[in-house]
Amino acid sequence: MHIDALLLSRFQFAWVIALHILLPAFTVGLSCFIATLEILWWTTRKDIYGRLSAFWIKIFAVSFGMGVVSGIVMPFQFGTNWSRFVAATSNVIGGLMTYEVLTAFFLESAFLGVLLFGRKLVPQWAHALSATFVALGTLMSSFWILATNSWMQTPVGYTVVNGRFYPASMLAIVFNPSFPYRLAHTVTAFVVTTAFVILGTGAYYLLNGRAREESQVMVRMSLFFLTIMVPLQMVIGDAHGLNTLKYQPLKIAAMEGLWETGTRVPANLFSIPDDEAETNHFEISIPVLGSLYLTHDPNGLVHGIKDWPKRDRPVVPIVFFAFHLMVGLAMLMLAVIVWGLVLWRGRRLYDNRIWLRVCLCATPIGFITVLAGWTTTETGRQPWTVYGLMRTADSVTPSLTTIDVALSLAIYVLSYLVIFGAGFILLRRLVRVGPVSASESDTDPGTDGRAARPLSAAMSSPVGAADGAKLARAASASEKKGGDHGA
Repeated sequence: MHIDALLLSRFQFAWVIALHILLPAFTVGLSCFIATLEILWWTTRKDIYGRLSAFWIKIFAVSFGMGVVSGIVMPFQFGTNWSRFVAATSNVIGGLMTYEVLTAFFLESAFLGVLLFGRKLVPQWAHALSATFVALGTLMSSFWILATNSWMQTPVGYTVVNGRFYPASMLAIVFNPSFPYRLAHTVTAFVVTTAFVILGTGAYYLLNGRAREESQVMVRMSLFFLTIMVPLQMVIGDAHGLNTLKYQPLKIAAMEGLWETGTRVPANLFSIPDDEAETNHFEISIPVLGSLYLTHDPNGLVHGIKDWPKRDRPVVPIVFFAFHLMVGLAMLMLAVIVWGLVLWRGRRLYDNRIWLRVCLCATPIGFITVLAGWTTTETGRQPWTVYGLMRTADSVTPSLTTIDVALSLAIYVLSYLVIFGAGFILLRRLVRVGPVSASESDTDPGTDGRAARPLSAAMSSPVGAADGAKLARAASASEKKGGDHGA
């Protein structure tokens, strides 16, 4: 492998976005969950929903702040590392990014303060409305970001003048052929990711004998939500696969490790693809099944990787293993859900410690699946930034040196380790403290006449010093009691 500025720039972008995407994968779903809790509290007047909302709002505040800080870095990379890409595509994607700021970011920032600090200052319906608008803002942000990415995958609605892309139809650019499928598939993955975090958190408290009422609500709500969303995600993924087969058949061939074009192709369950030899080693496959699920026809034609020249192919092993990891984890998700439904039917959902430990271990499964899916999508698009039109090698800044990118990559790695390390410690502390009374959940911003400091909704103890000390002692005791359960 030849180490140069292009390769290091790709590593740098992968590092930044791989960590950053974990936060939208969590906050999009969490904002929707908080909005649901707020509406349920407003309509049912059950205090349990208020306690849960107050607890998860604190976690959302920290996660949202980490997302903003880690996301700021990404635009700088376009200017420093990918200036030729920006010069060629800015007339198209610049407008989409502007729409994201004008709609999603402004909406989120306008109502986030009300959500964090307004519980005692506005009517309950207004607080529920602010939670709804914050959730809508996160969804709109996903809309514009995925519209941009989808256009890079399936570009339409443009004209090229002197090597630059210009919009011919903004409607066609936004609603490009892969966008509806990518939006549905990604947003569903985000909410599934959050649901597994909520399920694992509820399991953690049940295993440690804490916050039993709140834990049961978390486990019950997340389980039944996942019962609907995970099978739906599989259906959407199938439709997305059919769309990809039509517009990016090489990506599908790499995902399946399929080298030869043919009909009645097998489903490659496992193999080690070899780019140089153009073959698979140790292959385990099921005859005909590949054509059946790829084309919905057992005699369907599927093009193999060899139909394209080597210079136009992605790195097949990366695409292949990322895709199979994503599918394998989806199967594990489904198994956990079915097991939980069986326990619920037998009225043992909250007391089966083996299943609860499995749920605790499955807390990060959504994040890993999102990363695997993102790797499949983006690596499968290579060697193009704008699919079929602009190569990644032609997108990098020409004046960059290997030393320049190596230095900036080291700085990014160090800074992200600090940001995410500190954020993880704070989130872990909040989970260990656990839910508190809804009436005590908000920091009163006006007790001393000064504005609350940033993230005080997450950092400040909403109770008195003595009660705060009790909570800390309780958390410490639960850690000793919990032992091997972890956070």
